[in-house]
This record gives sequence, structure tokens and C-alpha cells, in this order.
Amino acid sequence: MDGRTAARQPIEQDSPASGRLKPNALGVLGILFLVLSAQAPLTGIAGAVPLSVGLGDGPGVPAAYVAAGAVILLFSVGFVAMGRHVVDAGAFYTYIGRGLGRTCGAGSAAVAVFAYCTVQAAMYGLYGATVSGIVKEHTGAEVPWWIWALATMAVVQVLGATGIEMGAKVLAVFVLAEMSVLLAFGLVTLFRGGGPEGLGFAHSFSPGAALKGAPGVALMFAVASMFGFEATAIYGEEAREPHRTVPRATYLSIVVVTAFFAFTSWMVVSSYGASGATGAASKALAGGDGSAFVFAPIAERFGGWANDVLPVLLATSLFAGMLAFHNSANRYLFSLSREGLLPRSLRTLNRRHSPWVAGSVQTAVAVLLVVPFALTGKDPVLTLFSWFSGVAVLAMMLLYFLTSVSVIVFFRREQLDTRLWNTLIAPALGALGLAGAIWLILANLTTLIGGDRTTATWLALAVPVVLALGAGAAWIIRGRAR
Repeated sequence: MDGRTAARQPIEQDSPASGRLKPNALGVLGILFLVLSAQAPLTGIAGAVPLSVGLGDGPGVPAAYVAAGAVILLFSVGFVAMGRHVVDAGAFYTYIGRGLGRTCGAGSAAVAVFAYCTVQAAMYGLYGATVSGIVKEHTGAEVPWWIWALATMAVVQVLGATGIEMGAKVLAVFVLAEMSVLLAFGLVTLFRGGGPEGLGFAHSFSPGAALKGAPGVALMFAVASMFGFEATAIYGEEAREPHRTVPRATYLSIVVVTAFFAFTSWMVVSSYGASGATGAASKALAGGDGSAFVFAPIAERFGGWANDVLPVLLATSLFAGMLAFHNSANRYLFSLSREGLLPRSLRTLNRRHSPWVAGSVQTAVAVLLVVPFALTGKDPVLTLFSWFSGVAVLAMMLLYFLTSVSVIVFFRREQLDTRLWNTLIAPALGALGLAGAIWLILANLTTLIGGDRTTATWLALAVPVVLALGAGAAWIIRGRAR
């Protein structure tokens, strides 16, 4: 009996030996918090908005978030339609495999694991530097960033092994904390009529504002901020009534994230005024701390205490993201093991129905990715964070595109759903939008990673190489099995 057949058999819900993740463990809100934590709202605002405003289209950045949200929403229509017929922790791997063939699906699984592991490693770099800075400021002790990163990997491993419910609860606390501060700032700014030039709605959302400057750069960072919403399908096997819960969580997460980023970035721009926002962002970036562009107006509204609290919330935001990506990656490894493409031991579950062996392997990969940067003395923000977050975004956009194409092929062949909008038109429009996003990312990858053209080229080539290696390995394994 192969992994997929076994997955369809009736099981005892309290038996980890069944090879199934714990059913009925998550509702809509639980999945929503897992998605929001992966997108690390404060990290996205403090990290991406200064770059988008300073290097992109200035005060028109909020419109870029709306445009990115529209593309992702189109993609999600077909994504959700296919999710009604395919429920598996492999998500993209399973979706692409059902539409474009199992070999292509296996290649996409390798890209997904690559994306989740590299973005998590990137977060460890920024997290270690942030925590090291906080400790030094308040105690005077200079502890290397990598010590904090390695210690936190152990904490993430333990939390990941305690079960998805505990992870969702921990993430909910962190996400609510960071979003509450940003929303409070946004609402206060809104009700006070904005900054020195008012709210400036037209300066941020009009077509002219959206196309001003370098809109491609702003759209690239906006799309990158959406990274992680696809986790709704990854947790389908653990969701209550997945055919209802997953679609609702998917649409809700996209709407919430788009509205949050568009509104918060608008209020940040408004606090400076449309004419002063670009200069302020450029100054903060030139000073080496782009987050000051976001933190300064918040501290001005709420007082100096915000300067002490916001770095801590940035650290917890990163921790939430690292835990979320740990959970996503180990479920991919678990699913691939269940399909027979990885060693059988990776499908082992503990009493809490958590794939703890797969989680241990994922943690080991994180160590292998982070340690070389520590040994060579590289700056964790300028290299580890910048390089790996850039290549991870490129890898994930490729998966989105392949999934959109797979949805079209799958429904044209299977005829399980005859709604043209859901199975053809929206996925096709989403694929076109995603193709454009991939082109923008490739054209601006040097900017995205903060490196040179040679580094950007090698990182970009890594994605198709991983895709080919994954597909080739699957072809060999299945050939030997036959």
C-alpha cells in the first residue's frame, strides 16, 4: 500500500502510527494566525515599506499592496477550487503533481522546502542581530548573533513537536501584539487627519501615484510581503471541515493581509506627508536602519517607550515567522516521506500527532544554513537575511505560477468543476500576474537581496537547479521502484 492509499483509509484519531496528522485540530482563526505569523506583519512593515518608499514609487506604495493583493486573490480562486478535491500536507507538491505530473510535483516540493528553509534561515539572521542589539542596549553584554539564533532553533524545535494547537496559540499571542501596536498607530493617525499634508489618499492610491518612480520595485516588495498565505492548504489535513475551513481561511488571510499592509503603509506615508516620505525613507536607509522610518512616527505618537518596545516586538514577530515556516517545512518533509520520496522515518509522529522527526531534520537544515555565515563572520542582515529572503520569494512565486497552470490543466482534464471563472479565467489571470511578478523580481533581484549582480545571478539559478534536482531524484526513485 503506498502513502496516498494509506492516507485515504479510516484511522483511529488517537493513533500516531496511522501516519496521519492530527485531524480537527485547527479552525479558521487558528489557520489564520499561522498564516499571519508566517508573514510577520511588523517585519514586513519595518523591513519592506522603507525600501518600497525610498527605492520604489514613494507615497504610492499602498497602491502596490492593493495590486499585489489582487493578483494573489486571483491566484487563490483556482487554489481554493483545487483544494476542495485535494487535501494533503504537501499542498503545492500535491496540487502541481495532480495537474502537471508527479515528477514535476516532486520538483516543486524540493523548491517549496528550499523556499521555507531559506526564508526561515534569513529570519534567524535578522532575529539574531535584533536580539543581540536589544541585549547590548539594555545590559551592555555583547553576545554574538548566532548564539541567539542557535538557542532559538532549539525552542522552535520543541514548540513544533508539542503539536500544532500549541504552536497556533503561541503565534496568536505574538501576532496580536505586533498588529495591535501598528493598528493603534494607524487608527490614531487616521482619526487625527494624517500628518502635515493630511491623509493624502490620492497621493497613495491614485493610478498616477501607483505608476510614479519605480513601481516595479514597490510591487516586488508588496508581493514578497504576501509570502506564507499558502499555508492554509498545508494545514488542511489538520483542519476542522477542511473543505470549508481552508477556503475561508485562505480568502480571509489574503483580505486581512492586503488591508493591513495597505492601511499601515498609507498611515506611515501620511505621517511624513507625501512630499517628505521618500526623502525620510532614503535618509533612514542611508543611515543603515530602515526600520527607523516606521518606528520614528510611532514613537512620536505614543512616546519614547515605543522605541524600547518595538525592537522587542520585531524579535517576537521574527520568532513567530520562524516557527510558522518550521511547521510548514516539516509538513512538506512528512508528506514526501509518506509518498515514498524520502526516508520512511520522516513520517514518524509523536503522541501529539506532530512530525517530530521531520521537524528535527528541518532544524538541522536551519543549522547548516546559518552556521557558515557565523563561521565566516558575515553580517547576518546584509548577507544571510537579504540573500535568503530574496531567493525564497523568487522560489515561492515560481510555485504560485506552476500551481495556477496546474489548476487549469487539472480541471480541463478531470471536469470535476465546470465553473469557468474558478477553474480557468481567474487562474489564467493570476498566472499572468504572477509571471509579471517573477519578471519584476528577476529584474530587481540585486536590489531585493542588497547584493551585487553576480550574487543575484547565482541565487536566481539556484531555484531552477533545485527544481530539476527534485524532479530528477523522483524520477530515479520511481524508476527503481518499478
